[in-house]
Amino acid sequence: MPTTSGEHPMQCKGNLLSRRNALTIGAIGGLGLTLSDMFRLREARAELKQYDNIAVKAKSVIHIYLPGGMAHQESFDPKPYSPIEYRGEMGTIKTNTGEMFSETLPKTAQVADKIAVIRSMTHGEAAHERGTHNMFTGYKPSPALNYPCFGSVVSHEYGPKNNLPPYVCIPNQPNEFAGTGYLSSSFAPFSLGGDPASKGFKVRDLSLPGNVDEARFSRRRSALDAVNDYFKQKNESDAVGAMDTFYERAYSLISAPEAREAFNIDAEDAKIRDEYGRNTAGQRMLMARRLVAAGVRMVTLTYGGWDMHANISGGMRRTMPSFDQAYAALIRDLDRNGLLDETLVMVSSEFGRTPKVNKDAGRDHWPKVFSVAMAGGGIRGGQIYGTSNATASEPETDPVRPEDLATTMYHLMGIVADKELMAPGGRPIEIVDGGKVVQGLLA
Repeated sequence: MPTTSGEHPMQCKGNLLSRRNALTIGAIGGLGLTLSDMFRLREARAELKQYDNIAVKAKSVIHIYLPGGMAHQESFDPKPYSPIEYRGEMGTIKTNTGEMFSETLPKTAQVADKIAVIRSMTHGEAAHERGTHNMFTGYKPSPALNYPCFGSVVSHEYGPKNNLPPYVCIPNQPNEFAGTGYLSSSFAPFSLGGDPASKGFKVRDLSLPGNVDEARFSRRRSALDAVNDYFKQKNESDAVGAMDTFYERAYSLISAPEAREAFNIDAEDAKIRDEYGRNTAGQRMLMARRLVAAGVRMVTLTYGGWDMHANISGGMRRTMPSFDQAYAALIRDLDRNGLLDETLVMVSSEFGRTPKVNKDAGRDHWPKVFSVAMAGGGIRGGQIYGTSNATASEPETDPVRPEDLATTMYHLMGIVADKELMAPGGRPIEIVDGGKVVQGLLA
């Protein structure tokens, strides 16, 4: 069913954050362990990781995912010289680098010198679920194994920072492929549980329940040894369940005021909130900026519904302006605050749209070529990487596949993409299989 605004119709098949309730807050508290303690333990362990000969350029990633399949022709890769049935009815706008974007991106065109657009993304999956899997994991879907998403890998490799969850989803985990895959569910995302644009928005369970004494969770540091002993004495299933429940309750246990303040979007200056836009796209991207500035390592946010099988021009005119304003504001804001160089911002979708406009004035699914935008975090801005052909139907130069995109992102974060992680049964699986770093994208 076509959608032109709102959220993509594909729903998450399960909430990874609420599967187990075997342990209570009291049980975790009985170990003398606060969330702050646990985070510091995991952060300390992460600091012991050594990645030789890899410079960390991106300390954080903001992954802006546009579910449904955003049309490349009506966004980053217009074809103004193609016949009308290919180019569609939208016009173009010149960027501040002299390139051309669709007329739907006037504000983004003004910050194009900070952005690298890949116009040659390609894979072979035309179904929403399978394309989404590709773009969240860097792997083709497999019936034999569920692969972890980018955020869960980052959480596994680096752990938390500044008492904040390493991987956060705004407003919620968007699909089943944005989860842990074969990794422990302790590496699942934290979801806000609400839209930052909503009146009276509050992060779900951020405060301790009224009947819980916060002092109860302020135990001595020696309790860290106790938790290690606890997990050693349990079998794998119990340990995973315990960690899952602990993380499930994390929002109610965050004790550091600066960690809580990161989620307080009302603390933002009104002018900044207006700059981003007082709407879904604007406030989600502003929240993402607050979180990476505070220490969250990866934020995934979604906006809109881009599955425009009918009336694509009308759909883009309704859905794109909020994105355009918010995305341009995010790039400018990160830049002026000195955060862009260390924050990778990636805009992606599961695939593009068909070269020809269909009988309903829309475009259908098309994975053979589409566009991804990247900025900051070691990316060389002001460039177009790769090209599609004259009708935007397939790559003409420098094709980039999901495994290449994932490998490049991990490289910028200092993560070895072909490192092996352990899947169930002691099976070693590479974080990404067969991808290459796209050197032409790097600063």
